[in-house]
Amino acid sequence: MSDDLESGRPNFDIGSLLKQAQELQGKLKQMQEQAGDKVVESSSGGGMVRATVDGLMRVRKIEIDPALLAANDKAMLEDMVVAAINDGLRRAQEIVGSEINQINPFAMLKNPGE
Repeated sequence: MSDDLESGRPNFDIGSLLKQAQELQGKLKQMQEQAGDKVVESSSGGGMVRATVDGLMRVRKIEIDPALLAANDKAMLEDMVVAAINDGLRRAQEIVGSEINQINPFAMLKNPGE
């Protein structure tokens, strides 16, 4: 960016800015396509409930230890499933978010209140 000496205003290169925006958009699209291949695993209840979540925030698999089913405690099972899924979603968001920050030109800027 250079100053326009006659007007005293900054001179923006719109073409370059649009090209950069298109490149960033392409990188983000590629990352979204690859996000489905990234998988995280989480668990709750000491591993009695395990959840597998991908980078598109889809739950791919839930595994429940047979001993937990034999306990016949519906409320406890529901709580453990929710905890495992929420932990898996959190982990997947962290992975995808960190990758987005690597290509984000504004990553070094912090939002107020963070």
